[in-house]
Amino acid sequence: MRASFPLHALVLGGALVGLSACNSTRQSNTARTATEQLLIANSIDQSLDKVDFSPLAEASVFVEEKYLDCVDKGYVIASIRHRLLRQGGAIAAKPEEADVILEVRAGAIGTDLSSSFMGVPEITLPGMLTLPEVKMISKDAQKAAAKIGLVAYDAKTKRLLGEGGVSNSFSDETNTFVFGMGPWQDGTLREELNHNATHGARPVDHVPPMVTFARPTLRSTGPGQPDVQLSGGEKEEQVPPAPASAKVGTK
Repeated sequence: MRASFPLHALVLGGALVGLSACNSTRQSNTARTATEQLLIANSIDQSLDKVDFSPLAEASVFVEEKYLDCVDKGYVIASIRHRLLRQGGAIAAKPEEADVILEVRAGAIGTDLSSSFMGVPEITLPGMLTLPEVKMISKDAQKAAAKIGLVAYDAKTKRLLGEGGVSNSFSDETNTFVFGMGPWQDGTLREELNHNATHGARPVDHVPPMVTFARPTLRSTGPGQPDVQLSGGEKEEQVPPAPASAKVGTK
């Protein structure tokens, strides 16, 4: 006796065969990986966290960058300017407008990558037979180094202000794979990202959850008439004072 196949199963099977799905996702990568950029930025921050900019408070400082030639030069200069401003200093646009010249140089700012594994290396046997390598545990370690030098001198007399010096720092990221599974990540960069704080040679301020600014001092154009309005409300209409009435005299 031949078993009959249900008609509805044939219809369902035909419908599934006829169905098709199409999906595409465009992916792109920057020329430099995010990890590399973060490692370098982290090492720069750690180096500058060890520099005391407080003696330059209330001084007008010109940051000389012509001797700085490195990766992320803009980040180095902007970070130094930020720290000077936080200490109460002012940024001069030209050397002749400054009280202090601050020269910046970099001995090294870059990354190194090392890889290691535990397992069986690739083996070539007689007869052109090659056994592939087998990695049980593998580790990739990327390290960034920053060596930043600073010297300050009087803009008028060209005499040295203090000894200056060089600050060194490292930042690292390690990825571990076990039988191809992972990565398990570790390193100073991971700690910073997880705890939202910088880790220098000495304790530093935690990165705030918000970026805040103070209200500027307004320049006044007249008694009680500031030239900048920071209020979010509607601007009140200023009613000009009525002109004094003219006196008519009789002889």
